[in-house]
Amino acid sequence: MKKIAVIYHSAHGHTEHIAGHVAEGAGLVSDTEVQLVQAQALTARPDELLAFDGYILGSPTYLGGVSAPVKAFMDATGGLWRHQQLRGRLAAGFTVSALPAGDKQSTLLSMFVFCMQHGMLWVGNPILPEQHLGVPYDEAANRLGSWSGLMAQADKASAANAFAPGDIKTARLFGQNFAETLHRLQGSGTHQHSTEPLR
Repeated sequence: MKKIAVIYHSAHGHTEHIAGHVAEGAGLVSDTEVQLVQAQALTARPDELLAFDGYILGSPTYLGGVSAPVKAFMDATGGLWRHQQLRGRLAAGFTVSALPAGDKQSTLLSMFVFCMQHGMLWVGNPILPEQHLGVPYDEAANRLGSWSGLMAQADKASAANAFAPGDIKTARLFGQNFAETLHRLQGSGTHQHSTEPLR
């Protein structure tokens, strides 16, 4: 059984909505346990990360970066970083903003750098934009064309009605791909949890 934590902050429910669909997609892969975890809950207890094999980070994009609660969670992992206790584990990221771009790439890059400093392995978004295959834009997977991670655009509506169907589809496929990648890497014997820092 592989354990995945979808770690997120959501001020108005939009990022939480996408987190739920990411978790749903990951849970479709057999022998996978997925847990939704609010970033704030881990800030005081970062050692709880050690119970998981992989992490999918989620944040709204605020002024070109992650939200304050996600940054606080990241900063709280300093002790784990010093001993490289997360090295070799899988990670990915997703973000939500109100505009198609909205500087979401900066948010994903901050997550990427955080995971690289911990020695984790980053899983991007390999889903080809479906609008090029003739799928209507709002229904197309990866319609926003992001390969470094998952991007979703939220209209100013309640979370359940804020997203194009394509973004919901992308979230599920993104979670499924992450879980499949985790099983593939761990099944090959190349994955290891080491607590010794590289010298």
